Amino acid sequence: MSPLYREQLLRYKPDLIVLKIGDEGVPPEGTLDPEILCWCEENGFVLITNNRSSMPVHLIDHLAVGRHVPGILVLRRPTSIGKVISDLILIAEAAEEDEYFDLISYLPLV
Repeated sequence: MSPLYREQLLRYKPDLIVLKIGDEGVPPEGTLDPEILCWCEENGFVLITNNRSSMPVHLIDHLAVGRHVPGILVLRRPTSIGKVISDLILIAEAAEEDEYFDLISYLPLV
């Protein structure tokens, strides 16, 4: 995913904690999706991904063994970065803490 998403999110909402795979303290690039879901669960992070094909399957498997995730936000294709940033800011400001718990939602919200 483009670093532009993080740059724009932090430009408009500098108090957000926005990490990406490969950052210090985060799983390295190339980490398998099931391990990323475990990391998100253990660290309380909602996952934003463009993995539309296998992530739903990984979430089903993750939930089937009694695990959870704070949420997964999947980017639709084609996607307007501006609309996604607006929606992410709206979610950060207005969503209940557990609103996306164990769910996959798609961005933009439409």
